[in-house]
Amino acid sequence: MNIVILGSGNVATHFAHNFHNKGHKILQIFSQQKVNAQALAFAVNAEAISNVSEINKEADLYMIVIPDHAIPSLIETISTAISGIVVHCSGATDIQVLSKFQHYGVLYPPQSISKNDQSDFSLIPFCIEGNDSITFNILMKLMATVAPKSIACSSSQRLAIHIASVFANNFTNALFQISYDLLQQYDLPFDIIRPIILETAQKVQSKLPSQVQTGPAVRNDEITIKKHLNFISEHDDWKQIYQLLSQEIVKRKS
Repeated sequence: MNIVILGSGNVATHFAHNFHNKGHKILQIFSQQKVNAQALAFAVNAEAISNVSEINKEADLYMIVIPDHAIPSLIETISTAISGIVVHCSGATDIQVLSKFQHYGVLYPPQSISKNDQSDFSLIPFCIEGNDSITFNILMKLMATVAPKSIACSSSQRLAIHIASVFANNFTNALFQISYDLLQQYDLPFDIIRPIILETAQKVQSKLPSQVQTGPAVRNDEITIKKHLNFISEHDDWKQIYQLLSQEIVKRKS
């Protein structure tokens, strides 16, 4: 398949390399910063462009791989004369933002992807959506070459996955940082809790979170909870987070 990628960041880089390595032709890499487009284009033997008017109109697929807030404005500048399928890769953006095109869809990876880290697409269940059955089937066939675990998802299902990922990934990482800061305050290394973090992550690979919940809240141990809250009393935000999450655990257990 002949592909134009609009974007040169983390996710765009991984898409470009994965498709290129599977024999798909990356025709162009677009970025408003030409130097960024050139760096990625060189790696996948593509043309670097920095003006939307330069987009090849004969590609099979046009991938919009940029921050969510920038998607609508970029779409406005893309000509409807292009012949291929136009997709975005956002979890929180509805498919209808692309409705000006004849064929459009979504290729969303529910995964935190960094440019300099390896990301095995074959392990990621990409969320696929198309504006009609023909478009959907083409996108599924394409993704089968790089991500065979891909699944069909509506825009509402994709948004649910995106929110769930924020809870499971972004929020837990913020809690890791609070844990790190607390340990640092008492001259303790973060390494001391890495094993329990890993243990919990491993448990939920085969069991439901509710089945492996531990801690004072699930035991309704009010004495320990009060002791914890008193210990972190100088951090009002930590106390609020601790209390809210403890209440959620108690509520689910009752």
